[in-house]
Amino acid sequence: MLPLYVTSGEPAGIGPDICLSLANRIDDHPIVVLADIHLLKKRAELLNKEIELIEYQGQSESATQGQLYVEHICLNTEVVLGQLNADNSAYVLEQLRRSADYAMSGKSVGVATAPVQKSIINEAGIHFSGHTEYYQEFAGVDRVVMMLATKTLRVALVTTHLALRDVPDAITSERLHQVIDILIHDLKTKFRIDHPHILVCGLNPHAGENGYLGMEEIEVINPVLESYRAQGINMSLSLPADTLFTPENLKDADAVLAMYHDQGLPVLKSQGFGEAINITLGLPFIRTSVDHGTALSLAGTGLAKSSSLHVAVDLALDLARQ
Repeated sequence: MLPLYVTSGEPAGIGPDICLSLANRIDDHPIVVLADIHLLKKRAELLNKEIELIEYQGQSESATQGQLYVEHICLNTEVVLGQLNADNSAYVLEQLRRSADYAMSGKSVGVATAPVQKSIINEAGIHFSGHTEYYQEFAGVDRVVMMLATKTLRVALVTTHLALRDVPDAITSERLHQVIDILIHDLKTKFRIDHPHILVCGLNPHAGENGYLGMEEIEVINPVLESYRAQGINMSLSLPADTLFTPENLKDADAVLAMYHDQGLPVLKSQGFGEAINITLGLPFIRTSVDHGTALSLAGTGLAKSSSLHVAVDLALDLARQ
């Protein structure tokens, strides 16, 4: 069986800690962590975890409980818990490069990612907007869509890591068509939802209130949505975001499309933080991720929760089976 690769992320954060918890799993595909094996060994000793770390050499069977496959990537410099070091930025990016290369070349069923620290990678002189943008560039696709999900809610984003002042200019008819096409396609193909019901947030308060609070809904957003509705797609026009996320509105929805990062994700994370996951739609391979950051202050303390990583691995394997 082909493996699922898991990147361990920022070495000074909780990524190595939560990856060690994968040794408790028994799966139908091998789970392989991309990390410095010596870092994982030290972290396991610090956390009093008895785990047998096995260098992955193409094994097709899953590791048994208490074992963890590791593909070794050497750190550039020693790690101090909770302290970022730009010298290890290349180590972090090598995890992403290998995971993408294996997925694109058919050597894996996909990738699940632990958190990275964008600021320290940029401090190293490497422009880095995030996992989503990195995998998009590696795969050579024009557009990808970030979607976060819990057991009961899926929220996709039209824009991702943009300053708020740049969001309105980024919401164009072309971008909306690209994002909605990907969202509909992947809901149908990856999630097996034949006729998805999608609710769409307006950009402005009260969805513009008929132009009184902004014209983007009238001039850009709703004309695009009308074109999909004319094709028989079960999609709302732009709705006020402050009332869209009520249980009554969400009960029959398969996904919500939010215009920007902090419009949709706070609601989703308030419902299921630690149990939510990030899925990158539009890639030619499966990529899921945790819903949290590096939590530098928790590294090595034993207090980091690994539930989101396990949900990310579960979904990646479920999608692979389909």
